[in-house]
Amino acid sequence: MKKKSRLTTYIFLAMILGVLTGYLFNRFGGGHQISYTAKADYTGADTLRINTSSGTVTQVLFVVKDSAQYRKVKDSVPAVRVAVGGKETIVQSADRVESIQAVPKNGVAEITAQKTFADYVKLLSTIFIRLVQMIISPLVFTTLVVGIAKLGDLKTVGRVGGKAILWFITASLVSLFIGMILVNYFQPGQYISLSQADVAGVEALKGGQKAFSAQNFVEHVIPKSFVEAMANNEMLQLVVFSVFFGVAASAIGDYTKPLIKALEIASHIILKMVNYVMNFAPLGVFGAIAAVVATKGLGIFNFYFKYFAFFLLGIAVLWVVLIGVGFLVLQRRMPELLKRIGSPMLVAFSTTSSEAVFPKLTEELERFGCRDRIVSFVLPLGYSFNLDGSMMYMTFASLAIAQAYQVHMPIETQIVMLLVLMLTSKGIAGVPRASLVVVLATCAMFNIPPIGVALILPIDHFCDMFRTMTNVLGNALATSVVSKWEGELKGSSSQLAINNMQEESVG
Repeated sequence: MKKKSRLTTYIFLAMILGVLTGYLFNRFGGGHQISYTAKADYTGADTLRINTSSGTVTQVLFVVKDSAQYRKVKDSVPAVRVAVGGKETIVQSADRVESIQAVPKNGVAEITAQKTFADYVKLLSTIFIRLVQMIISPLVFTTLVVGIAKLGDLKTVGRVGGKAILWFITASLVSLFIGMILVNYFQPGQYISLSQADVAGVEALKGGQKAFSAQNFVEHVIPKSFVEAMANNEMLQLVVFSVFFGVAASAIGDYTKPLIKALEIASHIILKMVNYVMNFAPLGVFGAIAAVVATKGLGIFNFYFKYFAFFLLGIAVLWVVLIGVGFLVLQRRMPELLKRIGSPMLVAFSTTSSEAVFPKLTEELERFGCRDRIVSFVLPLGYSFNLDGSMMYMTFASLAIAQAYQVHMPIETQIVMLLVLMLTSKGIAGVPRASLVVVLATCAMFNIPPIGVALILPIDHFCDMFRTMTNVLGNALATSVVSKWEGELKGSSSQLAINNMQEESVG
C-alpha cells in the first residue's frame, strides 16, 4: 500500500513539474527553431505556408536557394521572422507558429525539420505509452480466456455480458443527456471566438474519419485475423476472439486444463511486467504534460475560459452521478475503489490515453476484490462501449458548435442526435482523438458546419485530459458493479490479509 501511495505522489509531482517546465519553455524559450532545406539542384520561387496554433495560415513568397528558417521575434508585437536565402520578412501572428510548409511552384522541396523541446520531452511519454501498449494484447487474451474458461458456459457468459451492456447503455444515455442539458442551459457556444479556429487540425482529423455503416461496424468488431487484432491492439476484436477461444476450451473439458493453467501463469507474468512498467509512469506523465504546455502554453485559456469552465462543470456533474450510483451499489466500499484507481486516473489524465492504464487498472480492480474472470471480461468491453466522459463531451461539443454558428436545434432534433451518437460512438475505439472524429461526422449529418470543429480544437487536448480520466472512472465502476451483481466481489487483498492474520492469531 505504501508503494502505491508513493507512486501516486510521484505522478502528482511529475504533473506539477511538467506544467512548470512547459510554461517556462513556452514563455521564455524564445520560440522553437525549425529549418527547412530545399534540394541542392532546385532554385525557384517557393511559397511558405506558416501555420499557427489557431489555424491561421499566412503565405509568404520567397526565392529559395538553399534553406529557410524562422524564429520568434521578441518584441511587443507577437511575430515571426522568416529568413530565406538572406531575404527576411516579419509575419505578425497572435498565436504560436506550429509549422512551415514549403509549397514550390516548380519541383518538390525536400523538408527537414529540427526537433523542438516539446518533441524531445514528449519522447518520455511515448516510451511509457508504448511499453504499456506492448502488454495490452497479451494481457487481454490471457486473462479473458482464463476468465471465460472459469465462467464455465455460454449461459454464464451471456448473463454477465448482458448486465455489463445494460450498465453501458444506461451510463452512455445519462452522460449524453448531461451534456445536452448543460449546453442548452449555459449556451457555451456563444463564448467561442470564431477567430480561434484550427482549420489545419480539422483537415488532419478528416483523415481518420469513417462514415458510420453496418459494414464498418462489423469490420471493427469481427477480427479478420487474430494476429492483426493483436498487432493493432484492437480491444473489441480481441474480446470476440478470446470469448470464442475460452468457450471452446471450456467445452472440451479437462483436456484443455494444462493450456488454461499455462495461460493463467502467463497472465501473472504479464501483470508482474505491469509493475515494472509503472515505475516509468512519473517520467511519462512529466513528458506528456511538459510537451503540451510548452507547445500550447496556458494563454489558450484566455480565449476558452467560459467554454472550458462549463465543460468542467459537466464533468463534475457526471462524476457526482457516477459516484452517487457507486455508493448505492458498493456502499461503504466506494471510497476504497476511488483510492485504488487514483494512480491509473492520474496517468490517464496526464497522457490522455486510456490504453496506458488498462493493465494497471486490471490489477487494481482485482486487488479491490473483483474476480479476475469478471474483470477480464467486462473491462475490455467497457473500453469499447463505456466511454462516459467522451459521450458527455460529444453532445456538449456538437451543440456548442451549433450555437457558435447560430444553427437552431429543436429539442426533438437534439434527441435524435443523441441516439445517433449512441451508435456512431461505438465503432471508433482506438481512433486517435476519437471524440472529435465522431463530432465531425455528427455535425455534417445535422447541417452544422463540420469546419466548426476547428473552433474547439485548440482547447481539445485539455478537455481530453478530463474526459479520459472520467472514462477510466466509469469503466472501473462498471466492472465493480457487475462483480457485485454477480456476487463475485470479495474483500480487498489488504483486508483479506488482515482477516487471515486475525484467524491465525485466534488459532
